[in-house]
Amino acid sequence: MASQVKKITSISVGRFYERHHEALKLRLVGDSQDGFERTIREPAPNRPGLALAGFFTYFANKRIQVVGNSEASYLKKLSPSLRVQRFRQLCEKRIPCVVTSRDHTLPDELLAIASEDKLTIFRTPMVTMQFLNLASILLEQDFAESITLHGCMVDFRGVGILIIGSSGSGKSETAIGLLERGGALVADDMVRMQRHGDELIASCPDLARGYIEMRGIGIINAANLYGLSAIRPEKRLDLVITLKDESDLNNVDRLGLHREGHVILGHSIPHVEIPVAAGRDTARLVTVAALDLQLRRLGYDMADEFNQKLLAKMQGNDPAI
Repeated sequence: MASQVKKITSISVGRFYERHHEALKLRLVGDSQDGFERTIREPAPNRPGLALAGFFTYFANKRIQVVGNSEASYLKKLSPSLRVQRFRQLCEKRIPCVVTSRDHTLPDELLAIASEDKLTIFRTPMVTMQFLNLASILLEQDFAESITLHGCMVDFRGVGILIIGSSGSGKSETAIGLLERGGALVADDMVRMQRHGDELIASCPDLARGYIEMRGIGIINAANLYGLSAIRPEKRLDLVITLKDESDLNNVDRLGLHREGHVILGHSIPHVEIPVAAGRDTARLVTVAALDLQLRRLGYDMADEFNQKLLAKMQGNDPAI
């Protein structure tokens, strides 16, 4: 079961500051937060050098504006009246906020205009390009499409495994079996999947992180049972395992030659269906599926190897088999 795809089209300045002020070393200039309600509508910062020179054609007014060494030096060289005029023009574009890098400070007359216009100004000691790169990554994450899936997410030997199936199919029990073999729990029951470029990143709501529900036992804390190494805050999705009822045994691919991917947020992820029956060690089967995936990525396909040998035998080209 999955929720609807969540698409983020904007984020408030206040939310951006709340989430990332520590990573970006942001400090609010002044005490007013009146501009925190303004919205950032594009996930990339902009350097307003051309705008400060009076050229506003194609100006990216939906983005955070970053004033670095070049912009700060240019502003200082302008006459006071022209400097005020250009900054007022910038403010008229209803930009989300301004960040000055390298701890640059704007002239007092510009700060007065920003206060009058309720425009938020931040400072950061970070080098301009360092700030731009990190802010771009964080904003891309904030704007990324996401979906919440019902299942368990485990990191096993570097392979991110999403275990799905009907209620009572044994998803949590399988996850526990993987933890006992050295795996780490990312999420149980509700898995938040977010698209980051060409990858899908799984995570868990903060409140539920590290907890897993075991029917008949209740809620357990994976870190308390297996140590801190048994939990992960997030993991790239590499493999989807669907636990099927044993009645579907005849509908499961037995050779592994024609596996169809499982599509999530437009990405096709390697997919394996495993029938569940009493006495089967499902965690061990998932372990084998993860190791098989790693071998396939290295170019070794065990199912295809067997198929090629079988074809050679049928054609009489390999009598030794």
